Amino acid sequence: MLRTLLSRLVPAAFALVLIAAPATVLAASTFYGITVHVSTNNIKVRNPQSKQTLSFEILPKFDRVFSADGKTTYQMRKIKPGQYVGIVYDQKALGIRHADKIYLMDNENERIGKQ
Repeated sequence: MLRTLLSRLVPAAFALVLIAAPATVLAASTFYGITVHVSTNNIKVRNPQSKQTLSFEILPKFDRVFSADGKTTYQMRKIKPGQYVGIVYDQKALGIRHADKIYLMDNENERIGKQ
């Protein structure tokens, strides 16, 4: 009886861990900085305060470049080297850091279009 109970509880506990674990793995982060390089498949951004530089993969047909209010979208060609950006990213696809959303910022590191 104990063996039967354990044989049912262990898979259930394992399934629960698999369901709960992605919530922490899928959590998105945000990185702010100045665009160093941008191309069709990646963007490199440097944070001038921490001196940290991160590279982000961009999926084909990426169309999630936003104004501050999230209502206006821009094309990727709007992003130029030297442009302040805020990048919402995660690393769920094989551990590769990729951009989910990009917010265009002004030179005071405020989102463009902020009222």
